[in-house]
Amino acid sequence: MTDTNTYKARLIEEKTKLESELAPIARPSSENQNEWEATESDTVQEADIHDQADHQDEYQENRAIVDVLNGRYQEVLSSLKQIEDGTYGACEVCGAEIEEERLDADPSAKTCRTHLGAGD
Repeated sequence: MTDTNTYKARLIEEKTKLESELAPIARPSSENQNEWEATESDTVQEADIHDQADHQDEYQENRAIVDVLNGRYQEVLSSLKQIEDGTYGACEVCGAEIEEERLDADPSAKTCRTHLGAGD
């Protein structure tokens, strides 16, 4: 059985880091507080069409960043929930214990080496 204390601490640390990276460009979703959505800048409506385009480009870039960070955030939350449920460290495909080396590399890994890529 996997000792979860170290992995839990690392996951909490990563969760905090992700939240700090998301906060300047996103907010928790009104529909699900565990999901993040990109925010538009709070600047006054620009009269210049080029400034408007720049703001739109920035928003689109932020959305792409938020999508990636939010995906990782969901993986971390899922792993923390598995620790609470007592199911952490079991391969989602075959149920075998995930190798420690794999969890050391990525504490939110969902599969053993045999099924690498199937659930991650």
